[in-house]
Amino acid sequence: MTSPGSERDFRPAPWLANCHVQSIYPSLPLRRPWVGRRCSVLLRASRAEVVDCGEGVRLLAHRARQEALGREPARRVAVLLHGWEGSADSLYLLSLASLLLENGFEVVRLNLRDHGDSHHLNEGIFHSCRIAEVVGAVRRLQELAGGRRVDLAGFSLGGNFALRVAARARGAGIDLEHVVAICPVIDPAHTLRRLEDGWALYRWYFVRKWRRSLVRKQAAWPSAYDLEDVLELSTLTDMTRLLATRYGGYPTLEDYLRGYAIVGDALEGIDCPARIIAAADDPIIPAEDLPRLARPASLSVTLTPHGGHCGYYDAQQGSSWLERQVLATLTAR
Repeated sequence: MTSPGSERDFRPAPWLANCHVQSIYPSLPLRRPWVGRRCSVLLRASRAEVVDCGEGVRLLAHRARQEALGREPARRVAVLLHGWEGSADSLYLLSLASLLLENGFEVVRLNLRDHGDSHHLNEGIFHSCRIAEVVGAVRRLQELAGGRRVDLAGFSLGGNFALRVAARARGAGIDLEHVVAICPVIDPAHTLRRLEDGWALYRWYFVRKWRRSLVRKQAAWPSAYDLEDVLELSTLTDMTRLLATRYGGYPTLEDYLRGYAIVGDALEGIDCPARIIAAADDPIIPAEDLPRLARPASLSVTLTPHGGHCGYYDAQQGSSWLERQVLATLTAR
């Protein structure tokens, strides 16, 4: 079992302290062979399954059971959510899932709509206000857990979804044990502005990945979509505006972005232990938005000076500081 560190012990080496290094390094493709070897047990135990979310919506998940490894059934089920244009196979999600499996959890890596190999499952295109289907997925996964405790953790946009699920959990009949949100999107308008006005590499990265996803969506549903004009756009703002108003049913870009913001009283309904882990130097999510969150007694916030966006890489062998923190939070009494 891995021992957790304290909340304040993330002190990266000087060569790792830069926020862009922290944000980029953990997801570099060159790390995939190493992460793949470390996560080989997880991948061997994982099986794909389609989750019925209600209202005809289906999401793709990858479940790793302890029984698949010849062990006793897990008493806990951890549901993990990736970030925007990530997937259940993103390196950061695989790495955390591997640590949780190693420590006795059953782990479900859930793909959001149109992420991973799931573009064919639902005709409607993904947008970030589709919270009802993620609530439905978590509710169904809890039913399948058969009375075992269910935890929820998410990164970036997945962290935003995790907090919104937590705020709706009681009304949806979901009983969550713990929730952890890593660098969650807080005010989407501010995040979009950071991506457009900040380091161009981030904008290029997301535009490139989004275009690739839209091509797959169009190929899966050729009679429903002609996205050629969207694919010709070069900014995230223009792409988001066109898709939100044409396919999302929102009159303006601003209406859409407000639809998944978690500022104000959006998180008042959280009544299970929930924790946000965020970095003051996050180049994508402004830490200045944290004070705008509702702070029910069950919600705590850990703000570190360094860490970048979902980084927290400390160059230690095995799990990262962030992964140890998530494990410590999910196993806390």
